[in-house]
Amino acid sequence: MYGAILGDMIGAPYEFDRGAKVKDFPLFSAGSHFTDDSVMTVAVAEALMATLGKDEKVVKMVLIDAMQRWGRKYPDAGYGARFQLWLEKINPNPYGSYGNGSAMRVSAAGWLYDSLEETRRVARWTAEVTHNHPEGVKGAETVASAIFLARTGAEKTAIRDYVVTNFGYDLSRSCDEIRPTYSHVESCQETVPEALAAFLEGEDFEDVVRTAVSLGGDCDPLPCIAASIAEAFYGVPENLVSECRTRLPEEMLAVVDRFWKIVENQ
Repeated sequence: MYGAILGDMIGAPYEFDRGAKVKDFPLFSAGSHFTDDSVMTVAVAEALMATLGKDEKVVKMVLIDAMQRWGRKYPDAGYGARFQLWLEKINPNPYGSYGNGSAMRVSAAGWLYDSLEETRRVARWTAEVTHNHPEGVKGAETVASAIFLARTGAEKTAIRDYVVTNFGYDLSRSCDEIRPTYSHVESCQETVPEALAAFLEGEDFEDVVRTAVSLGGDCDPLPCIAASIAEAFYGVPENLVSECRTRLPEEMLAVVDRFWKIVENQ
């Protein structure tokens, strides 16, 4: 989960195409703070930890409760307009979104389950409470699947082939081909494959994050997604974990710590 949160924090100052599309930039600055990506990552993790082994109805009920509770606790984290309305509703319904929010918050699902089949099923549930458009669901399943494969020892070629075969994303473009014309788009269709391209080209965790940020576009979800996969493949350097922890409130750290205890004891 550190990967997703770090990607969010590091990318936040460059959101809305505010970066220079280069890899050489300060990793942390005064503007490197968590946004809605991290808040919802924590919310989903909390819900999934509380519902291990439960059925779809229970998991979705707890997901909605956790997402609304955390979202209301941090109302100014930068939510999209429709999601902001969803947070305030009693008995909220999904609203057909294919935005990248389903993919940026799903990382916990990639770590908590013993099979790829269960990982995909639960990832789908995390999307469907809001992002029930097929592309929104596909984005969440793709990211969770890539994390599962990375943490269980798959090579990058196997991860790429699985994503292409099962989800149909075009991963043939290099980051150098993507970068010149890529701009701020908030859909899964135009964020998930770019994040995967950054992961596939990056040489270590930090390089994945820098590559993702250098693409521009929606520059906290994109590195959030790329870094969530990179964490499972490379791990996260201790100095970056420490920096991440200094920028999170205690209540979010408590969820992160509980999450890693569960993962380590599996």
